[in-house]
Amino acid sequence: MHHIFVNNKPIILTTLVEKETDFKNFLLKDVNMDQALKVLSNKKIKSIRFIHHTEKNILKKFLRKLPNVIAGGGKVYNKQKEILFIYRNNKWDLPKGKAEKKESIENTALREVEEETGVSGLQIVKPLETTYHIFRRNEKFKIKITHWFEMTTGFNGELLPQEEEGITKVEWLNHEKANQALSNSYANIKRLLNDDLQ
Repeated sequence: MHHIFVNNKPIILTTLVEKETDFKNFLLKDVNMDQALKVLSNKKIKSIRFIHHTEKNILKKFLRKLPNVIAGGGKVYNKQKEILFIYRNNKWDLPKGKAEKKESIENTALREVEEETGVSGLQIVKPLETTYHIFRRNEKFKIKITHWFEMTTGFNGELLPQEEEGITKVEWLNHEKANQALSNSYANIKRLLNDDLQ
């Protein structure tokens, strides 16, 4: 099952048809996205499910429904095993941003982390899961596809929030503080950090 978040509510891509309770079912092949997203905005609805007869290509078929925005981001650790967080739009988040033309996704992730936080000397350790969320810009819905990478750095200089991107704080958070920050974060970020913060 794939989860695509709209704020903190998921659209679940699945082959299972279950009886509706606090969720609504739609057939993926002929769903009207505007109508489905309107249903999801109802307070009583916890999720919506897009059903397809086969798991094969289910995500690819879904991603054709809206324009895609490709982004790269980092879950960055320092030598003290603290995690690098940014604070934007009154939420704790991880640094990420849009890919530029002809830029590899790894280079996007490294560039965006450095631009948003002032942290340099970054090294990619491994790729992490890709997250998906739907946002609205200029009255149009789009899907942001973020490729995440685990990174390390020995950087211990000044942290510089990229204010023109709406970032007001950049902080290294230890295990306990990162857990607290997640109570005011996004569902995708919670999923990315879940294993680290058990």
